[in-house]
Amino acid sequence: MEKKGKTGMENEGVIDTWLRKHRLLYVGATKHPFILSISDGTIDISSFKTWLGQDYIFVRAFVPFVASLIVKAWKESDDRSDMEVILGGMAALNDELEWFKKEAFKWGVQLSHPLLPHKPNQEYCRFLESLMSVEANYTVAITAFWAIEAVYQESFALCLGDESRTPPELKETCQRWGSEAFGKYCSSLKHIANRRLKQASDDELKKAEVALLTVLEHEVEFWNMSRSGS
Repeated sequence: MEKKGKTGMENEGVIDTWLRKHRLLYVGATKHPFILSISDGTIDISSFKTWLGQDYIFVRAFVPFVASLIVKAWKESDDRSDMEVILGGMAALNDELEWFKKEAFKWGVQLSHPLLPHKPNQEYCRFLESLMSVEANYTVAITAFWAIEAVYQESFALCLGDESRTPPELKETCQRWGSEAFGKYCSSLKHIANRRLKQASDDELKKAEVALLTVLEHEVEFWNMSRSGS
């Protein structure tokens, strides 16, 4: 009989076990009605514009979080390559911000004053700030980072499927996060997170699981906000 670790999750990885355990919430985050409306071509463009402006605000808050994660990796990681993987994502964020500006101009979305974060966005950004603190260790933070990226990858990949009816003008948006290349990047992050979780203490595992669930809850609320426009 193959020996398992104390978590009983070594064979498949901690993350997959958690995703099975919290399947309904994960499906709610990755197959949200907002995403399904893009995939089936019924999306209200005003909802897309709301998402575009609010996600620009979120990405600006996401940059310092990723920067803090690089510092945590430098200090706490047992594998030097972690920092290089995260740094690759960090480098892509500059291009991402420029893409938001280009798309906002195309759609007539104002990204400067008076654009303000809606409440779900404010709460999500505050969660990111909490992960930047010294109290949040690397294992917890990298798990949350994977979850944030993975939700977008799986969501927008859905809009690129053979049976999707995604409007042509939104294909570029879906390709940005739903591409195979971004999927491979998310797989690299998942590998790092699973490696760290395999070595984690019971307390770290509990905190990382809570962080994962918190990300999924915030993602659902972010989609809800985009769909309702408020």
